[in-house]
Order: sequence, then C-alpha cells, then structure tokens
Amino acid sequence: MDTILSPIIHLLVALVLPPLLLGVIAKTKALFAGRVGPPLLQPYYDLLKLFRKGSVLSTTTTWIFLAGPVVGSVTAFIALLVVPLANHSGPISFTGDMILLAYLLGLGRFFTTLAALDTGSPFEGMGAAREATFACLAEPAFFLGLLVLAKLSGSQQLDGMLGGSLAPYWQTAGAALALVLLSWFIVLLAENSRIPFDDPNTHLELTMIHEVMVLDHSGPALGMILYGASLKLFLFAALVVRLAFPVATGALWLDWPIFLAGTLLIAAAIGVVESTMARLRLTHVPLLLVAACLLSAFGVILVVR
Repeated sequence: MDTILSPIIHLLVALVLPPLLLGVIAKTKALFAGRVGPPLLQPYYDLLKLFRKGSVLSTTTTWIFLAGPVVGSVTAFIALLVVPLANHSGPISFTGDMILLAYLLGLGRFFTTLAALDTGSPFEGMGAAREATFACLAEPAFFLGLLVLAKLSGSQQLDGMLGGSLAPYWQTAGAALALVLLSWFIVLLAENSRIPFDDPNTHLELTMIHEVMVLDHSGPALGMILYGASLKLFLFAALVVRLAFPVATGALWLDWPIFLAGTLLIAAAIGVVESTMARLRLTHVPLLLVAACLLSAFGVILVVR
C-alpha cells in the first residue's frame, strides 16, 4: 500500500504545498515587524488572480518570451519528482539522477534568461547577465555538496544520498555534512533571490537580479513565474530538510508530517534571515557565493582525506 500511496502523496505535495512557503516567509517577516501581515494563503490568492487576468505582450517579443515561464515551472516540478521527500524515493529515481536534477535547474534558468533577453530591454538584459554570473558560483557549491553525499553514501542516486541511511554519518562525518548544510542554505537564498542576495519585493531595477528579468511579464505568464519560483524554493528547502533531518520511521503517517514540518521551519528561518539582515551590496554577492563553494569544497576534502 505504501508503494502506491507514496508517489500520490509526493505528487500532491509537490503541486499544492510550495506557495505556502511564501506565505510562511511573509508571515514571519510581518511578525518581526510587529504587523499582522497577509494571510498564509495569500500566495494562492495572488496566483488565482494572475491566472484570471489577461497578458500584455511587447511587439518585440517572440515565442521564447512565453516559453520561459512555462519551461521554468515545468523543469522545477520535474526536479521535485526527482528529489526524495519524507524518506521515500521520488517518482523519477535512477542511478545518476543527481545529474538530471542539476541539468533541470540549469535548463529552467537558461529559458528564464532567454525570455528576459527576448524583450530587448536593457534592464532585463542586465538582470539576465547578473543571474548567469552568480549561477556560475552557486552551481559549483550545490554540486560539490552532492559529491560529499555521494562519497559518504556510496550511491549516485538521490534516494540513497538523502535517505535514512544518511543519519549515522552525522556522527562519523558531521563536520563535512554541517559544511554542506550551511553551503546549501546559502545556495537556497541565492537561487531563490532572497535577502541578502536579492529582494523579491523591490522595484529598483539597478539593484535587482532575478526580479528585473520578469518586469515585462504579466497575467498568466507572471503567475507561472511566481508558481515556478515557489516550486524552486520548495525544492531547495526539501534538500536542506532531507540533509539536516534524515529521519526514517518507515511509516507514511509519521514521515510526511516530519518532512512538512521541516520545510515550514526552513521557510520560517528564511523569514528570520530577511528580517535581521540587510541586502548585500551587489559587489559583495560573489564573495558570499565563493564562501559557499569553499564550504562544500572543504566538505569534500574531509570525506576523501
């Protein structure tokens, strides 16, 4: 029965839950500011509103402009099907699936930047250049962390790398895993354009990275972008949770609540970071990403020495 229910729950969670993380972040930030803040379900209301609206398209854009949001959302959703959630393998699982995960994230970013360049706007071109530049630093940190897990688990499959078998290694190789955990949390903030790397609520084009690339999108296309962003946030939160809490009880009714509580805790932690830190100067962003690369690299050194 578990083999049938687990993929179904996986699909439902991957489809429905991601926007809730954005609501938890907003609620946490409001709590720190002494405000009531928007309701937890506000991201769902925003998505419904955008999908009911019409779109305004520039005469300079082509099919790439509309393909960008779709490809970004689809690749993020497929990537979520690869990542094991709640100690259960994803619907897509095979040896070497960690490579597929990396390429899916890269493909989504590629089409997002192409859609920004397709507008012919110098502002969006600037944002696309920044996105590509910082991705060159964030991706190595993420992949080096995967190498640490592959070395410890002896598996090139995410199900084995992030499963319950990872728990004993927190006693024997805890330093390496802690370095990877910190590195991945930094990558999470960078990949999802959160403070201190970017501010998703800003409208200052000269200081934006990701948000400047979607200035010309509206209606359903903007809704797809926001939904894809929530999928990507949930994906990285799931990776951090599976690394930090590799709990394996073997019971669906217990594993899934533990995992979901962990993802909500990560969302609350992001809200705390955004409430207590200021956005970095643009010239300092690469330094923090290089630090994330070094943390994962040191983790590799610790497990191969």
